Amino acid sequence: MTPDPPGGRRPGRPRPGAPAPGDRRPSSGPGLGDRRPGPVTAPAGRYPRPTREELAAAADRLLPDLIAPGLDVLFVGINPGLWSAAVGWHFARPGNRFWPALYRGGFTPRLLHPSEQDELLGYGIGITNLVERASARADELTAAELVAGAETLREKVARYRPRWVAVVGVTAYRIGFARPKATFGPQPERLADARLWVLPNPSGLNAHFTPESLGAAFAELRQASTAL
Repeated sequence: MTPDPPGGRRPGRPRPGAPAPGDRRPSSGPGLGDRRPGPVTAPAGRYPRPTREELAAAADRLLPDLIAPGLDVLFVGINPGLWSAAVGWHFARPGNRFWPALYRGGFTPRLLHPSEQDELLGYGIGITNLVERASARADELTAAELVAGAETLREKVARYRPRWVAVVGVTAYRIGFARPKATFGPQPERLADARLWVLPNPSGLNAHFTPESLGAAFAELRQASTAL
């Protein structure tokens, strides 16, 4: 058995005030501090695969935030992809490595499928996007959209007051927040009262990071978020 991480509740344990298991929040059980993560294997089951027409129709569609007051970490994607907008789940496209990285990093006790995203709130985790509208690729966004999105995010963080805000994509962060020299990891400034962290983009197109190194980057944030 590995010891619990310092400075906070065990990863994988529902946060105080979380709804009962019947409300689709995680059931009680051992936290990640009791075991090392096992193999990253996709959950079994059948899930909808959007047609070409459905993907095309999802362009510019908005994907609702997964958010609640007082979260431990609010993850911020660049913007929804067409696949996510079509099915209604964040980071849903096959090949996106967000969910495996979340598991490898110790934020969830098992690998969740995007359709299970509501369970994250019980772990003190939320998801939003810097730009709300869906597009086929993040590079279709304009700099003006990213700057406007950063201001909207600031207002959202002031309202919901998460402890940490983690932007997944350093280029989008540099443009949106006018920080051209920003690097991965903790940022010197805060967003409202929240601490800021920049993570690599988990898209399968990001060849600079392997699944293992991406998981390690998420684990650094996990350690920091439980140490304070």
